[in-house]
Amino acid sequence: MAEKKLSGAGLRGQSAGQTKLCTVGKSGSGLTYCGYDVSDLADNATFEEVAYLLFNGELPNQSQLYDFKAELLTQRDLPQALKEVLKLIPADAHPMDVMRTGCSFLGNLEPEVDFSEQNKASNRLLAVFPAIMCFWYKYSHHGLEIDCVTDEDSIGGHFLKLLTGNNPSDLHRKVMDVSLILYAEHEFNASTFTARVCASTLSDMYSCVTGAIGSLRGPLHGGANEAAMDMIQKFSSPADAKVQMAGMLQRKEKIMGFGHAIYSESDPRNVIIKAWSEKLGQDFGDSSLYHISVACEEFMWDSKKLFCNADFFHASAYHFMGIPTKLFTPIFVCSRLSGWAAHIMEQRSNNRIIRPSADYIGAEPRKVTAISQR
Repeated sequence: MAEKKLSGAGLRGQSAGQTKLCTVGKSGSGLTYCGYDVSDLADNATFEEVAYLLFNGELPNQSQLYDFKAELLTQRDLPQALKEVLKLIPADAHPMDVMRTGCSFLGNLEPEVDFSEQNKASNRLLAVFPAIMCFWYKYSHHGLEIDCVTDEDSIGGHFLKLLTGNNPSDLHRKVMDVSLILYAEHEFNASTFTARVCASTLSDMYSCVTGAIGSLRGPLHGGANEAAMDMIQKFSSPADAKVQMAGMLQRKEKIMGFGHAIYSESDPRNVIIKAWSEKLGQDFGDSSLYHISVACEEFMWDSKKLFCNADFFHASAYHFMGIPTKLFTPIFVCSRLSGWAAHIMEQRSNNRIIRPSADYIGAEPRKVTAISQR
């Protein structure tokens, strides 16, 4: 059978494999994990339950969840050697580079010897990523060497306590949990596909995840919530937002946080985090950034029929919880690790090396001439 050529730019609209983990734009609100609608999970599950679901294909019962969370609790601390490496990374480093280095170096200290250890490696990364981010941030920016272990029951609450030093409120803990669920998995996105390509060579878990982090670092994949925050902070009011955005469109400037490669009418994650952003603004005592964000959403829809993606209202939500803008995308890593690891394990279970062909558009066949004749 002749090989099918992939003509879509960036492989848009092309299937690159099979997965049991996720559907995008096909059923329910538009996003499902292992058959469960993301809105259902956000309302009725915790991030730990969702991570277990992605790793195992089924939601845990009470006993399984207890054991899973107990395992994660024992894995939160950083090796001293990793702490020393993180201390060497300057404050002006890109935080995604910190996450990439932390993951790679941990792979040197605690290598995945063979694939029978894949769950152990996945759990370790899931447990340790918040500490990698916060240990570097607190040391490089404030000179503080924090304790990487907290008594917080959830990964989201653990991250917030590491960052602020205080017990998070129930509202903040809940919103962080929802945020991690919304970012956990999204089918064959760029970083996940990177992880699967790496896994298809039978590389180790740490290499696959390090590659995925490198892919997520790019501003066209991760980072839209940071770009959105940088933009909305420049607007003084909802009316000013619409005036300035009109100027941005006129100057053909790229506006991040709108539209999506898969969704055509709306991003199902947006309506969920938007509602939580509104509640956080009210709790914060100043909802101006929320209202500015709503004005941006209205303007882009009225002007270009472009909708907010998951990143846009995450910007104001994270801000209301006191999270520095530069840490927005590393939070994405803490969440999407669950999807990446699940895809790596799925790729390994029925593997064939991913090696697509390319359509050559270069010079026609030619001969090398003597250098004196060129």
